[in-house]
Amino acid sequence: MNFVYSHGLYDKNTTGKYPCYYKARNDKRRYSILNNRTYKPVLLVCCLPQVMVNGLPGKMSSEVLNVLFERKLPVVPYSLTAENQIELFYHPKLSKQQPISLLRPSQRANRIERILEDYPRLIAVDYTHPDAVNSNALFYQKYQIPFVMGTTGGDREQLVQSTLQSNIYAVIAPNMGKQIVALQTILNRMAQNFPGVFQNYRLQVTESHQQTKADTSGTAKEIIQSFVKMGAHFEYSEDLRMIRSPVEQQQELKIPPEYLSGHAFHTYRLTSPDKSVEIAFQHNVLGRNIYAQGTVDAVVFLWNKIQQKASKKLYNMMDVLTEQLPNN
Repeated sequence: MNFVYSHGLYDKNTTGKYPCYYKARNDKRRYSILNNRTYKPVLLVCCLPQVMVNGLPGKMSSEVLNVLFERKLPVVPYSLTAENQIELFYHPKLSKQQPISLLRPSQRANRIERILEDYPRLIAVDYTHPDAVNSNALFYQKYQIPFVMGTTGGDREQLVQSTLQSNIYAVIAPNMGKQIVALQTILNRMAQNFPGVFQNYRLQVTESHQQTKADTSGTAKEIIQSFVKMGAHFEYSEDLRMIRSPVEQQQELKIPPEYLSGHAFHTYRLTSPDKSVEIAFQHNVLGRNIYAQGTVDAVVFLWNKIQQKASKKLYNMMDVLTEQLPNN
């Protein structure tokens, strides 16, 4: 018998966005994993996904936890982490008696089968490190764990191919912000419909992220690819500027100090050969909430596909966005 301990399960309004029916049981009372309140265990007659957020205590994975708590989705009290990380993670909305256990690479193989027994509807969310993208994906594939990959970097072609071969459900996207994904989709369609519209134009890109971001923005890479398909000339060594210095970010981009540790400022500038025409596209994001909201949308989307036994199993955020449009 599987139980979920989540704040709000006895609130009828909880079933509005994620329709499920819960039946209360008279077993002994247990603590919620989401706060220090006590609830009776509940028998799931119709189920919600159980979300394992990997990458704690990182800031992006912590923001995803915040959104899961806001939406009253069940959280698995385990997280894959790096070898040098602490063993327990305490979130403000978790009881101190119920922290999230952080599993190092040397521990995860010994623990995952029991975790899957306890949480059979587990969906993994990955916000770890670019160097861990492919090894983590292989881990999910080996144990048939559906996953949402929000971490950028790694060998993306290998990531996609191994996921397709494993035949598990997954959402893979370099950007989980739906509004940014909408812009990516528009530019991708422009590239398909107007393949030479920027022929001989020079593309220059400036992207600024928090100092800890190790790799080039995956979003920038995808948008650059669209402009190149439209005929623009671009050389990574000459035309891409990555800003990671907090001093430059404050002085040049006017980023508020409180967002130096979490922002994404992108400018794409196209210039004609004679420099008489200049066209710029820009998207600036302060904080991480836009990505966390989209990530949880992707979890719900993927869970629906699993329940539907959809024949297609690998998705991106364009699929998530398209399905959420009112006319679809």
